[in-house]
Amino acid sequence: MASHDLIDRIRSRLEELNRSERKVADVILQDPAAATGMSIATLAQAASVSEPTVNRFCRNFEAKGYPDFKIKLAQSLAGGTPYVSRSVERDDDAAGYGDKIFGATIAALDDARRALDAKRIERAVDYLIQAKQIHFFGLGASGPVAQDAQHKFFRFNLPVMAYEDVLMQRMVAASCHTGDVVVIISYTGRTRELVEIARLARDNGAIVLGITAPGSPLAAECTETLEVITPEDTDVYMPMTSRMIHLALIDVLATGVTLRRGEDFLTHLKKIKDSLQATRFPAS
Repeated sequence: MASHDLIDRIRSRLEELNRSERKVADVILQDPAAATGMSIATLAQAASVSEPTVNRFCRNFEAKGYPDFKIKLAQSLAGGTPYVSRSVERDDDAAGYGDKIFGATIAALDDARRALDAKRIERAVDYLIQAKQIHFFGLGASGPVAQDAQHKFFRFNLPVMAYEDVLMQRMVAASCHTGDVVVIISYTGRTRELVEIARLARDNGAIVLGITAPGSPLAAECTETLEVITPEDTDVYMPMTSRMIHLALIDVLATGVTLRRGEDFLTHLKKIKDSLQATRFPAS
């Protein structure tokens, strides 16, 4: 397995480790960058374990020993921002929970960036470029993402609407025709109504693009998917980072459509932007 997955592997295997090895993992995950500079004695002391325990932990992750493990850990950090499992606690102050939320979001975005499938993006842009009209569907936390997509895509001289009401979504899907594109945004991809709506839209000739989890029931009903894998923290205090990834993917698609339209289309976009000048005070 690639070295940049090491931190993810440690996090995913926490429950498998014994109590002493879990202490080593906790110290590493709390600050992976600092761990790369620790001697084995320092790490053992920080985790309140013995040096043989540290070596045993390292061998559990296919390292020959502690020096080899530190190299793999450094390579993991070089590959991108690690998602560090740090749940918000009841006694966290603003500095604490603010840092954890921003850190989790930054890491999740970086992870999604590295997993981005350019070929899928290109295919999705192909469908959007050829669309006669586009409908964005989202429920719950995905609703504002659908609204943001409408805000961006209306600039392309296409009929574009966003729907957050499941009954409206069903009626729109039933009235779809060949040439319509329906974009369904769902983190889990397991909402029954959205799966049924995707099937209904495709049965009526629409292209259905899903921004959703891989292997989900929704993904199975889509013409094409942009897969989002993010380690959501289900703690009541932690907001979903997935919606930030969804917003970024909407920006990627909108940019792809803009570039595909060519330089002549930039005049139209400038005209829309210039129309707002009269509504703003001059910059100081």
